[in-house]
Amino acid sequence: MALNILIVDDSPVMRTFLRKVVQLTGLAVGQFSEAGDGEAALNLLRERWMDLVLTDINMPRMNGEEFVRQLGLDNMLRDIPVIVVSTDASHDRIDRMIKLGARGYISKPFQPETLRDEVERILGVCNG
Repeated sequence: MALNILIVDDSPVMRTFLRKVVQLTGLAVGQFSEAGDGEAALNLLRERWMDLVLTDINMPRMNGEEFVRQLGLDNMLRDIPVIVVSTDASHDRIDRMIKLGARGYISKPFQPETLRDEVERILGVCNG
């Protein structure tokens, strides 16, 4: 199964980095899409199906926390799995994001295997 993955981060450099890391994991990817903030991500998700979202927290217009909250309120989008990828590794932030509906949380910096393992755990896929 090839995954369609949305990467949400306000840094174009970080979006490119995450794309490369996903490619290094060996996961089968059909299509990558990108958004610079939560608002753009919600608009994109309403137009195109994604199997997985990787999102940062600290972004302009709509941050990752509000994005995950809004995703959970949308009946069409609420089941799309979200993994937060952030430098904020505080227990409070992680707990809050999981309670809002994020299915996983990865603290930066991380190894490609960490991302692969989290995706496989969440989606129940194995590409190995």
